[in-house]
Amino acid sequence: MDHTGRARLREAQNQFSAENTYLNTATHGLTPHASRTALEAHVRETAAGRFSAGAVDSVVDAARTSYARLVGTAPDRVAVGTHTSQFVGTIAAILPAGSEVLLAEGEFTSVVFPLMARQEHGVRVREVPLDRLPDEVGPGTALVAVAAVQSATGKIAPVEDLITACADHGARLMLDTSQAAGWLSTPLDRVDYVVCSTYKWLLGPRGAAFLTGTGEALAELSPLAPGWFAGAEPWNSLYGGPLRLAEGTRRLDLAPVWPAWIGLAPSLDLLNEVGVATIHAHDAALADRFRSAMGLAETGSAIVSLPVPEGTTERLAEAGIAAAIRDGRLRVGFHLYNTEEDVDRLVKVLSGGR
Repeated sequence: MDHTGRARLREAQNQFSAENTYLNTATHGLTPHASRTALEAHVRETAAGRFSAGAVDSVVDAARTSYARLVGTAPDRVAVGTHTSQFVGTIAAILPAGSEVLLAEGEFTSVVFPLMARQEHGVRVREVPLDRLPDEVGPGTALVAVAAVQSATGKIAPVEDLITACADHGARLMLDTSQAAGWLSTPLDRVDYVVCSTYKWLLGPRGAAFLTGTGEALAELSPLAPGWFAGAEPWNSLYGGPLRLAEGTRRLDLAPVWPAWIGLAPSLDLLNEVGVATIHAHDAALADRFRSAMGLAETGSAIVSLPVPEGTTERLAEAGIAAAIRDGRLRVGFHLYNTEEDVDRLVKVLSGGR
């Protein structure tokens, strides 16, 4: 990380006011001051009867554009929604009977359940170890669906190998970047579908999600439950037929939860100001500092999972450290607002100190 990157990072850290040692971004990110200010203004406007729903359209458009910039794609390839499972379900719906879907063992259920729900329609779903996914892709594989970073363990998927394997066998690849976007770059130009919830590393409120991908793959999708916001002219699509959907990817839009987008837009601006490369270097360095202190191999992932004795979560809470237990293991995540002091405090508590 160069001097300019460090300066941007330090400036961004002034946007946060955690009252504890917050290491639980993999559950929910902290809210920046700018996002909190926007949300507070929205609540005041709503309480006073001054809220204008149409005014949020420009906020959603700004967030769509900002996300596209952050992940390196075009805004017209980005659909907006509320949850990743909705978009996974849209992708699952195009799979014909007899299709094989490959999943990583222990994958987050927002990816797993929409695809397994297609089993009653003849879709075959197989779960295999994450590191075996590329080797398991075959001529009968229609889709590989996997998180770019595993929620429970923080393991980074072998994306490049998956891109190659899917291309070799004519399979589609879907990545869930909910635990990656904001700190880990993904080659979106070569991934068919990418879904992302924004309330973790993108620091938005819960209730916003994105779908993007290649133009060819997105063109195959049809909206499962289109509403007024998917209309060619949303505010002229409120009543009656005929069906008049937007052209392109926006036909897949789902009506926005307004506060979620009002809070998300400033967060995306902040992440773009710092830059994903700078955030990645910072987050990975902190996580690997923690791994080294605990005798673990460095992996470069911002999420760390490790076994801990019973009662550890209570000791951490008493020490003012926010973390989580996932799949029976302690899970901590390090993001742009964390520091080396946070790492050292965690190590001290886990080592029996205070």
